[in-house]
Amino acid sequence: MVIKQVSLDIVCGITSTLPETGKPEIAFAGKSNVGKSSLINGLINRKSLARTSGQPGKTQTINFYHVNDALYLVDLPGYGYAKVSESIKEKWGKMIENYLHSSKTLKAVFLLIDIRHDPSNNDKNMYDWVVANGFQPIIIATKLDKIKRSQIQKQIKAIRTGLQVVEGTPIIPFSAETKQGRDEIWELIEEFSNGNY
Repeated sequence: MVIKQVSLDIVCGITSTLPETGKPEIAFAGKSNVGKSSLINGLINRKSLARTSGQPGKTQTINFYHVNDALYLVDLPGYGYAKVSESIKEKWGKMIENYLHSSKTLKAVFLLIDIRHDPSNNDKNMYDWVVANGFQPIIIATKLDKIKRSQIQKQIKAIRTGLQVVEGTPIIPFSAETKQGRDEIWELIEEFSNGNY
């Protein structure tokens, strides 16, 4: 995918009405500090369109990034961040659920998991929840540059086992530093957007 034009078009807070974009939407879910903003910036070749932060829980809205006037990358609020009150977590959950149910053009959900660690209970719950909402999440194993090459297969197996992923589910290792995995992710995005997956 050659990125010609990208903009952050729509930001939805807890009280916002979700938009009908009329374009294919690809959503990204993951724990608060798993590297979602870094992934989105890596995909769209921008340094800081998606704001990255050393402080987890920064994305508290659903952000719609319009790419090449053709599709939207949708950044969902991070989950599992301890310093946020239960009532806010609940509202984020409702907001994400509402989006998964009501978007007419959502084609796929990518779930980001930190490759360095076995999936947490939150990760497993999110995976099961996305499945319960009718989607088969594609797994992106982030922070690839933080582990040795020799550990990659072992960690991918740990993710597969920990999430009990549906057989045949792709798990794509991704590094925000080297951009490894970027092309495979775009290939899938394009297949989903064109309805070929």
